[in-house]
This record gives sequence, C-alpha cells and structure tokens, in this order.
Amino acid sequence: MQIKQTEFIKSVAHPSQVPTEGFPQIAFSGRSNVGKSSLINRLMNRRNLAQTSNTPGKTRLLNFYLINRNLHFVDLPGYGFAKRSKKEQKSWAELIDAYLRSSEQLRGIVQLIDARHDPSRDDLEMIEWLGQAELPFVIVATKVDKLSPNKARKQLDRSMSILADIAEVDFLPFSSETGRGRPELINWIAHVI
Repeated sequence: MQIKQTEFIKSVAHPSQVPTEGFPQIAFSGRSNVGKSSLINRLMNRRNLAQTSNTPGKTRLLNFYLINRNLHFVDLPGYGFAKRSKKEQKSWAELIDAYLRSSEQLRGIVQLIDARHDPSRDDLEMIEWLGQAELPFVIVATKVDKLSPNKARKQLDRSMSILADIAEVDFLPFSSETGRGRPELINWIAHVI
C-alpha cells in the first residue's frame, strides 16, 4: 500500500458524527504525549497535517483523516497524564469507548507505547481490553530513536516480556524522526483492511 493522498476530514465529539462513507478505519490509541500525531504525520508523509504539541492532551476529539480516498485514519484522544480536568478526561474515555464499541468500519487499532519506558498502567489496561476485543491490533513502540541501539534492544525486550503476560501481540519499534518501522506498519495496515 502506498499513501499518495491525505487530507483532514473532521473532528467529532460523538460517535454519531463519524463519517458515513463506509471506508475502513484504522484507529491510533495511546497515552498523551506518546507521539500519535507525529506517527500519523510520518505515515502520511506530511509534516503537520495531524497537529502535534509539547502539551499533553492536545487531541480532545476523534480526528479523521482520509487516506487515498478510501481509508480513514482516526486519531483518538490520548489517555493518562494530560493536564485536563477529571471530568474532561472521563468524557474522552467515554468517547473512545463508545467509538471502539460502535464503529462498524473499524478494522484495526495501532496502540502506541513509549519505547523509552515500561508500558504504563493505562497502557496495560488498554492492551488488556484490546486483547479481549475481536479486532486486530499492533503495539507500536514510539520514540525508539531517543535510545542508543543497546538500550533500545534491552527496553524493547523488557516491554515485550511485560506485554506477553497480557495478550498475544504484534510489536513494532517506530521512529517518527527516521521513519524506522514505517514500512512494517503500512504493511500491517494493508493486511488488516
């Protein structure tokens, strides 16, 4: 699969507002500040189509991007340490849960974790939920370029070991800076759609 055309379609605050064209959807999930928007931009070969920020919690709605006029990427709000009220974080969680449970076009989920750290409690809860759902998912370890090759190998092995106790997972290291992991992730997406 080659990504040739990309465009932002819309942000939605409720699953009833999801685009209705019937295109398959790939959702991107992860903790606030894990690099979802940067990863999406790298996949689309665009610099700033998905808005990035140093402030956790920038994505507050479901953001839909049209890929090649026949596929949607869906950027989900981040979970975890975003500096938002508990009420707002709860509403994000409800939005994500309602979307994941109700979307008939959702074909797979790209679950991001930070390659530099062990998966967080929130990551593990999400991955456990994904393991019980009947949707394909892949774990993508972002920011792998921030570690030396030796430290990256050790931390990725440790993370894979932790995750293996929760669910059977596909696991990809990824760098939005260098593009490492992009071809493998594009192939995974092509396979599940």
